[in-house]
Amino acid sequence: MEPTGKTYVGSNELYAQVQRTMRLCAEMNSGWHTEAEVRECLREITRSEVPDTVRVFTPININYGPGVRFGNDCFLNFGCTLLALGGITLGDGAFIGPHCVLATEYHPEDPATRHTLLTKPIIIGRNAWLGADVKVLAGVTIGDNAIVAAGSVVTKDVPANMVVAGTPAKVVRKIKQ
Repeated sequence: MEPTGKTYVGSNELYAQVQRTMRLCAEMNSGWHTEAEVRECLREITRSEVPDTVRVFTPININYGPGVRFGNDCFLNFGCTLLALGGITLGDGAFIGPHCVLATEYHPEDPATRHTLLTKPIIIGRNAWLGADVKVLAGVTIGDNAIVAAGSVVTKDVPANMVVAGTPAKVVRKIKQ
C-alpha cells in the first residue's frame, strides 16, 4: 500500500498494518535500548533502510511505519508523533524537537463524510530544525535549512532558509548565515 495523497475509508489491511506499527512502537518504547537497537526497531517498523547516522530518543509514536523515510543524520527528540499514512520524508540532517507532531492525515468537514480519512505527504527538508512542540499539518513542505519556532503550527509550506513562528506559522526572517 503506497501512502501518498489518498482517501481512506478503512480496510482490514490498513488496520492490520497500523496495529503492527503500534505494537512495534510499544515494544521499542518499553525499556532501555541502545541507539543501534532503536534503529533496528525503526527498520522493522518502516520496512525500509534507516541510516546508521539516525538518532531517535524514545518514546515516539508512529501509526503507519511504511510511510516514514529517514535521511542521513536525522534526529528526533522524545515524545514525537508521526501520523504517517500520507508519507513523511525527513531530509538529511533534519532536527525534530521534543513533542513534535507530524500529521499527514485529516478529515472532511462534512459530518456525513467525516469518517473518511484524507492524506497528504509531509516533507521536512535538509537541515531543517523544528523546535519543541511544533505541529506540522498534512501537505506541508518545510524547506532546506528552515527553522520552525517552538510551539508553532505549520499549515503552509515554509520556504528554505527562513525562520517561521506562530499559530499559524508565518515567516519572521531569513536565517542568519
